[in-house]
Amino acid sequence: MSTGTETTAASEGLRGVVAAQSAIGDVNGIEGKLIYQGYDIHDLAENSTFEEVVYLLWNGKLPTQTELNELTERLRRNYEIPSAVIDMMKAFPKESDPMDVLRTVVSSLDFYGDAHGTDRDSAVRAAVRVTGQIGTIAAAWDRIRNGKDVVAPDRSLGIAENFLFMLRGEKPDPEEARMFDIALILHADHELNASTFTTRVVAGTLAGMYGAVTAGIAALAGPLHGGANTNVMKMLIEIGEPAKIDTWVDEALASKRKIMGIGHAVYKTEDPRATWLRKFSKQMADRKGEQKWYEMSRRIEQLMLEKKGMYPNVDFYSASTYYLMGIALDMFTPIFAVSRISGWTGHILEQYGNNKLIRPRAEYIGKRDQKYVPIGER
Repeated sequence: MSTGTETTAASEGLRGVVAAQSAIGDVNGIEGKLIYQGYDIHDLAENSTFEEVVYLLWNGKLPTQTELNELTERLRRNYEIPSAVIDMMKAFPKESDPMDVLRTVVSSLDFYGDAHGTDRDSAVRAAVRVTGQIGTIAAAWDRIRNGKDVVAPDRSLGIAENFLFMLRGEKPDPEEARMFDIALILHADHELNASTFTTRVVAGTLAGMYGAVTAGIAALAGPLHGGANTNVMKMLIEIGEPAKIDTWVDEALASKRKIMGIGHAVYKTEDPRATWLRKFSKQMADRKGEQKWYEMSRRIEQLMLEKKGMYPNVDFYSASTYYLMGIALDMFTPIFAVSRISGWTGHILEQYGNNKLIRPRAEYIGKRDQKYVPIGER
């Protein structure tokens, strides 16, 4: 290969290629560990709140109580979105995909405030705004498309509890709110996944915060990224009953059909996030008196481990957890965005802080030495 500069052969899907240095998150696929700024995900899930994790991802340390109070107050001040944006959403076709709506509305919010500065103070202000707003957008759309009044955010509530409140029109009980808060913690960051890498590429051009986040939402919407948990639940519904699991899995494997929510590009053992979400799926099954989806998930997990040596990822049990919370299937990915906004913005801030345009090379595999033939002779 002759390119004029030193390059290495391409890795399919850039697997194993180190594309950036970051202090935000680390995935140890061999040991099944995930850390945020040096803290193990199990420690954070057990003890922290989502707002603490937001602070951690942005600042590299856990906040003091004063620092947490200040960030929490700033986030809650930014829950509301302009009434003109709500009116715009009401004009959208009701069948619009929630992720398309989220992408469009986040992009439009760039008009409401200075969101183009890439210095630290300006970028943090924009990060606070979009982190506060994104849950309001998602919840408002679910109500608008179902012909319900939009529920105004409650500034006395944290991000997780407030999202469920705006979605349902009533406050969740504390146990469910805490479960959802931990789910947001678990999804907050995952190193250079597709959407996070996208935000860094856009931020590397010194585009503004909202532009970079909009690009991340577009990447997250794909069925092989954020859309996977929706497809897990569709798979369970398609199978229908625990008694059909074994035959369905055998037929799916024989036809080389992908089993959604199983396997991961990095983890070669259990995804530590799945450890928590399996527990939440069981807790929700017990709370609702509906064991079927959890039992089906457990059987698929068992079979895939026996037959293929593959483990569930974060999407596998989040599907039944959210479903039993009464959340619509196509809202699963927007919920992912409500969480991952913390990691996206953290990476964007880090990119701005030590920026260099991200411009990789491609390994050219096309023809060479072609000669132009006049169009009348082709």
